[in-house]
Amino acid sequence: MTWTLPNVLTVARLIAAPLVLIVFLILPRPLADWAALVLFAGAAATDWIDGYLARAWNQQSKFGTMLDPIADKAMVMIALGMLLAITGPVLWLGLPTAAILFREVFVSGLREFLGDTAGTLKVTKLAKWKTMVQMVAIATLLASGALAAPVLVWIGGALMWLAAALTLMTGWDYFTKALPFLREEPR
Repeated sequence: MTWTLPNVLTVARLIAAPLVLIVFLILPRPLADWAALVLFAGAAATDWIDGYLARAWNQQSKFGTMLDPIADKAMVMIALGMLLAITGPVLWLGLPTAAILFREVFVSGLREFLGDTAGTLKVTKLAKWKTMVQMVAIATLLASGALAAPVLVWIGGALMWLAAALTLMTGWDYFTKALPFLREEPR
């Protein structure tokens, strides 16, 4: 593995994921909200930057290709868990979070099961939009705590439902693409 700037940014995003939670364990609020917002927003920005640089500089690597979706999923899952811990099990956040977590685990399981044929489940443009909406929704909810702005809770909540809808749509798309590989052969 070569330590290119895109790979370094991806690793930094992966490291930032648990730090978003850790700041709430060690810092008082609203300082924790600000720290989590800065960490999360900065890490989310690297998701676009590392991919752009890897393509522009012809530095795409197997390591980066493998780690990029893991870093994205770690960021989203840890941040959603932390937000649920802060807000409690509220319907407006809990239901879209459950949909997002279910899809991420389901699609990861499909890819693992399909192994070499997982190329049939390449990332789609809609899946990239899904990730962006998830990250914007989470950043908005983090900003609502940092800025003590209830209106951002409403906006972030609406974005979470949009993210959940996109998440389920992409999950269904991947499932239908995987179906031919899941059919039992006649005996």
